[in-house]
Amino acid sequence: MRRFFLATALLCATLSGLTGCKGACRELSEKLCDCAINSVEKELCIQRAAREENNVEPTPEDEAVCEAKLDGCDCRKIETAEGKRECGISR
Repeated sequence: MRRFFLATALLCATLSGLTGCKGACRELSEKLCDCAINSVEKELCIQRAAREENNVEPTPEDEAVCEAKLDGCDCRKIETAEGKRECGISR
């Protein structure tokens, strides 16, 4: 299993310039950025997400949780308790 993650990480690193290989947590962060009020806030949010990803690398367990949240996260419900829970921004 560890080899699989290593191979995946290596493949992502190799292809990142070509395909934009992003993890599920980065995709979830960017999906949350889509909920921003305007394009300036959205761009700042995406930049913060990129910086955070460089500072804190998600574990495989984190990636699995983020993957599970991707489909359910919806900007139209983000202000509700259910929407926050579905996007992983509440406890």
